[in-house]
Amino acid sequence: QVQLVESGGGLVQAGGSLRLSCAASGRTFSSYAMGWFRRAPGKEREFVAAISGSGGSTYYVDSVKGRFTISRDNAKNTVYLQMNSLKPEDTAVYYCAADRLFVIVDGYDYWGQGTQVTVSS
Repeated sequence: QVQLVESGGGLVQAGGSLRLSCAASGRTFSSYAMGWFRRAPGKEREFVAAISGSGGSTYYVDSVKGRFTISRDNAKNTVYLQMNSLKPEDTAVYYCAADRLFVIVDGYDYWGQGTQVTVSS
């Protein structure tokens, strides 16, 4: 069982930056691939980024490539999402997820409660 807690959301102006964190419980964090997703108002949940257990592989949705960076610190049981050059369309609740398999865009077993990101124009 893995428990995930996101933090770091907030209100930022367009062009600004935020760093989201997701802290995981347990002693086998490096065994889990991690993902970030988001759900904008009135829209379905969308894959944003994923990272393998070792951190050696990462994937991004096209709309955030070059602006967002996913990383992890296995010693701290934490995964991060650095978000730069934010746009109003990035406004959403952001969720982190974990799975023992590198499922990338779907099929994660464990989910956090989410953190709100609001980008004003």
